[in-house]
Amino acid sequence: MDADDFTAVLSEVRRFVRERVVPLEAEIDETDEMPADIREAAKKMGLFGFALPEEYGGLGLSMYEEARLMFELGYTTPSLRSMFGTNNGIAGHVLMVGGTKDQKASWLPRIASGEVLASFALTEPDAGSDPSTLTTRAHREGDTWVINGAKRYITNAPLADVFMVFARTDPDAPRTRGISTFLVPAGTPGLTVAPKDHKMGQFGAWTADVYFDDVRVPDEALVGGEDGLDRGFHTAMGCIAHGRVHISSLCVGMAERLVDESVEYARTRKQSGKAIGSYQLVQGLIADSMTDYYAGRATVLEAARAFDAGTDTKIGPSCAKYFASEMVWRVADRAVQVHGGAGYMRGVAVERFYRDARLFRIYEGTSQIQQVIIAKALLGEAARG
Repeated sequence: MDADDFTAVLSEVRRFVRERVVPLEAEIDETDEMPADIREAAKKMGLFGFALPEEYGGLGLSMYEEARLMFELGYTTPSLRSMFGTNNGIAGHVLMVGGTKDQKASWLPRIASGEVLASFALTEPDAGSDPSTLTTRAHREGDTWVINGAKRYITNAPLADVFMVFARTDPDAPRTRGISTFLVPAGTPGLTVAPKDHKMGQFGAWTADVYFDDVRVPDEALVGGEDGLDRGFHTAMGCIAHGRVHISSLCVGMAERLVDESVEYARTRKQSGKAIGSYQLVQGLIADSMTDYYAGRATVLEAARAFDAGTDTKIGPSCAKYFASEMVWRVADRAVQVHGGAGYMRGVAVERFYRDARLFRIYEGTSQIQQVIIAKALLGEAARG
């Protein structure tokens, strides 16, 4: 995107986040729902397709530009980003990476506009950190595929119009082979979405289990057509690598907000007749958080540059996701500490962000999985013992 145009986009999003969404955070947390007018405004701003190609109606942002946009979106409740995150990220990228020309033409313009909400159905009750162990199956019957299985914690499932479903199509193939991806529209007979989950935090972002009981889809639903057969695991890993940089950027945005909340409270809260910011131990907490935020921002931007260049699409995303998710958790913990008893009260921003931040160390691959990925990529055969 032209630099001036991108600057204008960032400015508009910043204003939208800080003037319209931030004042609604407590309401969103209490009602567990994103207001309809915020959803419509996000559609008009192109936020449902910022990472999708311009030829399909998206903004076509690079990973570096996306990271900077996510810094702005991360400044408020993560349920805002979650509303359109799957369209831009792991679900939309399934079609970008592996879809046929016809599949892209049919679905991506509607996904980019927000007309269609896409969901990424990979995780299962017994296949989370290692999706190669998934047991959902699909077999051919004539010119249709029959899908059976269950998925867990699927983001936007209660609202989704289409699911990108990963299923084992060759039970005899090695674990990372024999997996394919299917486009399954909501409402397809046999597809059932369970009631939304009641989570610790990130209210307003809905997840739910999804069940497939003899769900039948045509051959055209196989992502990538015959060329996509048994390539589902490879497609998923590529999408998740992008998602790790995406989530890392969100963590940085939240860290900035937490630093701002901590600084403002330390400036205005009085103890023994003077601002608590005058106490050096409080100053130390804030200095540590600012340093963490600064390091996280630099790490994510470097990972985004390398991702765009194609020089590092594995270690960099994992390092960024690992560091940024752990970083924002430390910053959130310090923010509560700076606020003291007030930080433990519902209705105070840092208490809500403390709950919200905890999930970042789990999804898109836990911190422990990132450690394994990084170490194995560096050590090679030595890591296998």
